[in-house]
Amino acid sequence: MHELNKNKMKAKLTFNLPEDQHEWENAVNANNMYLALWEIQQEIRRVWKYGELTEGQFEIVQQIYDKVNEIINENNINLNR
Repeated sequence: MHELNKNKMKAKLTFNLPEDQHEWENAVNANNMYLALWEIQQEIRRVWKYGELTEGQFEIVQQIYDKVNEIINENNINLNR
């Protein structure tokens, strides 16, 4: 048997529907939410880094970028995978 297949791990999530409908939808859509959050972060970064901004606009975008990253980090979300 191939070494990688020996230790293959699986996980199963169980929901009581319809009571856990919201939690189930969050789990099912987690990858889409991850991708959307990554795109938001990258767009803010693009505007911050390459946008032709006044000093005041730059400061506002910097504050938004910092706050978005703070929220991401506080929620232990790793967008650098």
